[in-house]
Amino acid sequence: MSTEAPEKDSKTEDPSQKKLEDAHKKGDVAKSQEVTTWFMLLGSAIIFTMMAPWVGSNLTGSLGLIIMNADQFDVTGAGFSQFFNGLALVMLLVVFAPLSVLYVCGILANLIQHRPVWSAEPITPKLSKISPLSGAKRLFSTEALVNFGKGLFKIAVVGTVVIVVCWPERDRLDTMMTADPLLILFNFQEIGIKVFAATLAIVTAIAAADYFYVRQKWWKRQMMTVQETRDEYKQMEGDPHVKGRIRQLRQERARKRMMAAVPDATVVITNPTHFAVALKYDKAMAAPKCVAKGADAIALRIRELANEHDVPIVENPPLARALFASVEVDDVIPAEHFKAVAEVIGFVMRLQQGKSGWRADN
Repeated sequence: MSTEAPEKDSKTEDPSQKKLEDAHKKGDVAKSQEVTTWFMLLGSAIIFTMMAPWVGSNLTGSLGLIIMNADQFDVTGAGFSQFFNGLALVMLLVVFAPLSVLYVCGILANLIQHRPVWSAEPITPKLSKISPLSGAKRLFSTEALVNFGKGLFKIAVVGTVVIVVCWPERDRLDTMMTADPLLILFNFQEIGIKVFAATLAIVTAIAAADYFYVRQKWWKRQMMTVQETRDEYKQMEGDPHVKGRIRQLRQERARKRMMAAVPDATVVITNPTHFAVALKYDKAMAAPKCVAKGADAIALRIRELANEHDVPIVENPPLARALFASVEVDDVIPAEHFKAVAEVIGFVMRLQQGKSGWRADN
């Protein structure tokens, strides 16, 4: 007894599509912060490599112009406000492109890990978020320790990379302070590209490992017990007993509608006792249509209704069996049975015309 309970409660089943969709709606998705860091670092490397010279030249030109003409600027009253607004506009235009690149990288970092999420669940106020006990549990949880360890590891690795890359350049760094400003900018960019390249190589491995770890942990969190799988199936598909009852009610309604159409049938073709197929035909129809069919008890009821409403009954076992197997209620009969059915209906119509003529003579 005790050995079966843990087995029932353990999450051994893969999450269903509904479980994954519900988690996504709640904002519970597999997201690695290291992947986001990698994209932001990549964006920074792009900015540094491609835009640093342009940004530097624009800032140098703007600030140099201000310094060279400092005595000509009016910095009192409205003049100061105009001067400051112009300077702020120049600074904004210079940093707009780098910020745009980082913004796009941040969006890509999320989209590449999961679909867009529109959920207020993560930011909904909860008592557990402000509870000191819950906060202490989160602070000293396994996940917090793992994140702390990852942080220390990243600092150590990146620091080591920076030292390894910059150490061979120590002589050039010593003389950089006395070099020409343009040369300083060129040397700084060259060393910076090396640092970014080495750091990206290391962070790529860290991000890939972290995403795999986060994805596996998220998947295990979404796994379901056997009972949860059964409950969800019942919820989605309905209780089997209820479904059976609904199916029975639908069949009863369909049978009542079918029986109500028998009095308007043109002919009933029988087996003679096992099968009965009621057909309806008039000149406006392209082909005869099956309005009712049944076997055994239902066939008997069709024959009884036909007798009650003077619907002709024709015994033709081969045709009755063929129609019962090949045509559904409210469907036109198949083309291969047109000739046989036409003969039966023609016989019935001639019979009815004969009766009408006999009555007219009498």
